[in-house]
Amino acid sequence: MQTLVRGRCAYEPVYRAMQDFTAARQAHTPDAIWLCEHEPVFTQGLAGRSEHLLAATAIPLIATDRGGQITFHGPGQVVAYPLVDLKRAGYYVKEYVYRIEEAVIRTLRHWNVTGHRVPGAPGIYVRLDDPAGHARLAANSSAGKPNFAGLGKIAALGVKVSRHCTYHGVALNVAMDLSPFEAINPCGYAGLRTVDLSTIGVAVGWEEVAATLGQRLVQGLSP
Repeated sequence: MQTLVRGRCAYEPVYRAMQDFTAARQAHTPDAIWLCEHEPVFTQGLAGRSEHLLAATAIPLIATDRGGQITFHGPGQVVAYPLVDLKRAGYYVKEYVYRIEEAVIRTLRHWNVTGHRVPGAPGIYVRLDDPAGHARLAANSSAGKPNFAGLGKIAALGVKVSRHCTYHGVALNVAMDLSPFEAINPCGYAGLRTVDLSTIGVAVGWEEVAATLGQRLVQGLSP
């Protein structure tokens, strides 16, 4: 699996490049992971609803073909795009998502931060009062809805699978301007707080987090 650090770049050209890469794939095409840091942009999934954009801003909104609702990408966030042939890898979409989330959890663990899954709400979350604590979350659903009490979302996930091949991916917040998240219901959840590593007291650079996440994804997504 090849890892390509694309660095700071606009979102839309990378989105189109992912589509083109996937459409042109052959059975022998190596899998890849692209690591990016985007200029400010809101992106919305196929099922996205306009009411989740709460306020007009100067930040562009781009409709995409991934799953999920609306999220924000901006400087200080590592965005990883795994381009994986799932048929060749030998696992299905549900396990693929689990493996991505596990790579994020292991990346956070490198900085003594405990990442949590919330059933029914893809992505990774941290305890706001104890980011390093290892205790399991209490019951985190109510009436079938995720319960985010005491949690902040530190990584958002949205994927697309075409002909068994993946694109889009996961965004891990490192040290960014979080204010644009106030203009949306992040991933479609009203009141969900978004955090980054800086917010919870971890001072680390984009390059180091990108390298660590890239390594964990390579390890975790290999057949």
